[in-house]
Amino acid sequence: MTVPSRRAELQIEVVRKSIHLLIGFVPMVATLIGVPPTLLLLGAGIILYTSAEYLRYTGTRVPLISRITELASRDRDKNHFVLGPVTLGLGAMLALMLYPEPAASIAIYALAFGDGMASLFGKAFGRIKLPLTGGKSLEGSLGCFLAVFIPTYLLVEPQVSLAIVIAAFAAFIEALPTRDFDNIVMPTVTGAFALLVL
Repeated sequence: MTVPSRRAELQIEVVRKSIHLLIGFVPMVATLIGVPPTLLLLGAGIILYTSAEYLRYTGTRVPLISRITELASRDRDKNHFVLGPVTLGLGAMLALMLYPEPAASIAIYALAFGDGMASLFGKAFGRIKLPLTGGKSLEGSLGCFLAVFIPTYLLVEPQVSLAIVIAAFAAFIEALPTRDFDNIVMPTVTGAFALLVL
């Protein structure tokens, strides 16, 4: 891979994962206004995005949303309906519906921070490819581990061993080759594991 193409790929990933990081506000919103209104907001966001993306896909640009979608699109997303924001919202909704606290927050933070940092670390520093992962890297998995460990530790302190186990599990799940469904698999499986060990 040439340096310019790697840089362009990293820039796209920064835009994509900035959107990912926004989902990290969901636990705070749920605490402030309650879970049902938060689920309604997420559902409305999914419907709004789906409508805008359908229009973009069929040739009608929607100001701001279409531009952000284009900036965040990977090569494999070109000329396709970009599903990532839909699965991102669904993943957060499932975490809120399926798990009590703190498992729901851990699941959402794994989605927002773990998946996001794995991708950024992997694109920026990834050299050691992990077998059977579809090209994911050890450096990406370490980024995921750190990004899940920190908020998990803050939620379960002083139980550092539990935070380590949950973060390691989340890094393992993130490394699986789930492609476009990682936004659903990551929070639901990590949340179930967190609920089990907590």
